[in-house]
Amino acid sequence: MEILDWIQGWFKSNCDGDWEKGEGIQITTLDNPGWEVEIDISNTSVANLNLRPIHNQKGAQDWYGVKIENQKFIAAGDAGKLEFLLGLFKEMIETIENRNE
Repeated sequence: MEILDWIQGWFKSNCDGDWEKGEGIQITTLDNPGWEVEIDISNTSVANLNLRPIHNQKGAQDWYGVKIENQKFIAAGDAGKLEFLLGLFKEMIETIENRNE
């Protein structure tokens, strides 16, 4: 549950009366089966972040991909990767924030 506490805190810290009315955070399922996570990073401390697409596939049931496109963190993975995908986002944010200290 640690990652859920963290993502809730990150969401709350970015709510400014406007940002949260946009696309915010979306978590959906995929039919292959899997998860997709889209997080709007516009108007946040990492809004101008660039990330080359990453795709890692070890098998039909063990895969994930991550990219930033149009100021959105977009990640997808197999049915067991939701916590992992949110963890990648957390790691990215913490890495950027630590550089800026």
